Amino acid sequence: MRAKNSPKSRREEYSEATRQALLDAGRDAFAKNGFQAAGMEAISRAARVTRGAFYHHFEDKKALFDAVVVAMQKEAAARIEAAARSERKIWDRLSAGIEAYLDACEEQDYARIVIQEAQAVLGDARYREIEEIYPTALLIATLRALKRDGELDVEDVDLLSRMIDAMICKIGLLLPHSDDPKKVRKSGQKILATVLESFRKTS
Repeated sequence: MRAKNSPKSRREEYSEATRQALLDAGRDAFAKNGFQAAGMEAISRAARVTRGAFYHHFEDKKALFDAVVVAMQKEAAARIEAAARSERKIWDRLSAGIEAYLDACEEQDYARIVIQEAQAVLGDARYREIEEIYPTALLIATLRALKRDGELDVEDVDLLSRMIDAMICKIGLLLPHSDDPKKVRKSGQKILATVLESFRKTS
């Protein structure tokens, strides 16, 4: 077994590079063509790997799609966390995090892959599992912090978190199809703020 801090072998580096190339090519294909139209042969060619190399890393196209969604949700969570850290007050962190998530929803690849297709391709259970690990986990942690600090008046903070998450996701789902995304986003955020404010404790 390789020691934790020892350098990676050339084989390990090549394997990781191959996997990343497939993820990048898959993400590009799924964003441009959608899951059904994206071909494994075309993805392999774009990644400059053989079909055998594809199957070494992923069981099938769905497995690659799953890995792409996980990677994109990790990226979104990192952006949300970075935006939230820029604010001192927890309520402001919550607003900044929601802004960062909606920014992601307006990007073509995220909108097509994660918002529009992921649930249908991966199924409800797997889609929720990935979401719970990344963006939703940050929302739950933030609302729990508000509850802990006595700034949130709600008995079941986890249920509230998931209901707020559903509202945020609905806004994200509407944005790509709207004739006026800015208006939808502004109105949606105003509704979200009103709902959250109704649970806010005032001194």
